[in-house]
Amino acid sequence: MGSVRWAFRCGSWTPSRSDWLFAARCIQREEKDRIGQFVFAQDAKSAMAGRLLLRRFVCERMGIPWSEIRLERSPRGKPYLAAPLKVSSGSDPEPPAWSFNLSHQGDYAVLAAEQGLQVGVDIMKTTMPGSSSVPEFFRIMTRQFTAHEWSVIQSAGSEHRQLAAFYRHWALKESFIKAIGTGLGFNLQRVEFHLSSEPLTQGRALRHTKMHLDEEEEEDWMFEESLLDADHHVAVALGPADKPDSAPLRPSLPPPTTFTLLSFSDLIASASPLTEEDPAYWDSFTMKAKAPQRQRDTHTSK
Repeated sequence: MGSVRWAFRCGSWTPSRSDWLFAARCIQREEKDRIGQFVFAQDAKSAMAGRLLLRRFVCERMGIPWSEIRLERSPRGKPYLAAPLKVSSGSDPEPPAWSFNLSHQGDYAVLAAEQGLQVGVDIMKTTMPGSSSVPEFFRIMTRQFTAHEWSVIQSAGSEHRQLAAFYRHWALKESFIKAIGTGLGFNLQRVEFHLSSEPLTQGRALRHTKMHLDEEEEEDWMFEESLLDADHHVAVALGPADKPDSAPLRPSLPPPTTFTLLSFSDLIASASPLTEEDPAYWDSFTMKAKAPQRQRDTHTSK
């Protein structure tokens, strides 16, 4: 069983002209075009980092040459590997299939992948609401959480602690939704999270949170939680693969690991160009970087 947890700090990444143009050459043309349509440089950087994280994973962990990787998107926007190569291993059994998921929000892009399990990942940055007070923000979001979850959030202490608890619950819910691939139509009140009393700390991943689905505790799902820094909370949902003979989760999983922070050099270590250099792509990016920066209140996850 394989397990990957990678993070890249795109918020502080200031790509040079050569870095940005090389990165653009190393992703599929339609992804490059999609990234080019973003209005803000931060969004473009986050999306680019996500593409490079994903291609690095497929190349290095799945053993598919960079130039042969073909990524597509489901109708709900979830990336998947199209027609993966089959490597013949004689009479050896085929290894469990990989599941992978990406998220970017705040200052980071993250990737989580697991063999033989469904996986969803979500990252949230604790930020003050830009256009309303904390109580008003919570009122607007009332229907997203159960009464039990709101009691935990609103008893967390200061407004900043309440917001941290809010985004922690939000990341947990999003990680589950992304793992099962249902999208926006899922009623978030169907899932309720029960946190352990053990506090989250940087440099350590916990797997104590329990999920109730339709008021029944879900034994088949596990959730890993960690802090990339004081303001960025990550949740990874792990569930059984869509096979009737899937093994039980809990006895088979090793202890959770924290996310490994990668550099840009790490992202492109196995990269090979797919297209010709496009100098105008840098000019477009520098124009985005000069655009006024907005308050990022809403969740962005690609």
